[in-house]
Amino acid sequence: MSGLFRVLDTVADRLVVPGYSKLGFQLRRRGWPDLKPDALRGRRAVVTGAGTGIGKATALGLARLGAEVVLVVRDERKGAAARDEIVAAVPGAVVEIRLCDLSSQESVRRFAAETQDDRLDILVHNAGVLPQERTETEDGHELTFATHVLGPLLMTDLLRPLLAASQDPRVVLVSSGGMYTQRLRADDPEYREGDYRGATAYARTKRMQVTLAPLLTERYAQDGIGVHAMHPGWADTPGVAGSLPGFHQLTKTFLRTAEEGADTIVWLAATSPAPRSGQFWHDRRARPTHLLPTTGEKPEDVVAFWQHCTSAVGILP
Repeated sequence: MSGLFRVLDTVADRLVVPGYSKLGFQLRRRGWPDLKPDALRGRRAVVTGAGTGIGKATALGLARLGAEVVLVVRDERKGAAARDEIVAAVPGAVVEIRLCDLSSQESVRRFAAETQDDRLDILVHNAGVLPQERTETEDGHELTFATHVLGPLLMTDLLRPLLAASQDPRVVLVSSGGMYTQRLRADDPEYREGDYRGATAYARTKRMQVTLAPLLTERYAQDGIGVHAMHPGWADTPGVAGSLPGFHQLTKTFLRTAEEGADTIVWLAATSPAPRSGQFWHDRRARPTHLLPTTGEKPEDVVAFWQHCTSAVGILP
């Protein structure tokens, strides 16, 4: 990347609208080398929330590079439709469907138990929710926190032996640029204080996912498991249209396609050599984790957050 291009890229990123929209993607992609067509041949990937939107686009991108793909969904009908689309686009692709609700620890544990005889090289945590009212799961946790943070943490830890057996294991946490607006709320991870807003809960838990990346990198260092966080920019997906209709209406002219939003996920899974673990990525470049002085966290906040999460899912910190 030339010096001028890097400056333009950084300016677009800090201005948000040009960087997160399809304009930013089109600007940056000109400097990207193509991934090898068989980059993931012989590798097996699990993608959560793969029935629609960025999850489905990620699964398609991985299949195009030769990976066997497991679509993890809550709705079997949507999963079957996604599988049919992927197989139609990539004849001969190996695509499976597995049911799992990331907000339910029982469901995550059942999924992990059913997966123990499989191979696993790539794990993409994409499943997401944006409830309008505060809701608690069967385990007593706020729904967004359970789906975006606790479920992925528990699933990754339970699948650790499978990942460790891979020659090049990678985990990708799909966050959001909205996390830049929030600090790590280690003092209120379950959003019990104040007036509940779904968009705020979403952004808070996306901040937590970015915080998890270096923590899990350290946890799995001896196994060689790479853990990466990223955000896809603003993509036109059913989730955005349904959960944020006002935002969708205002920005739809500038929204990326789901495939453009998924590009960096696929790149993180397939590029060689593997990117440095523990970083936060957007459009194939590592980005800062904080842009506002009010969002910085203290080390003790990170420790408290980690202890709460590991205790909540019943694993050793």
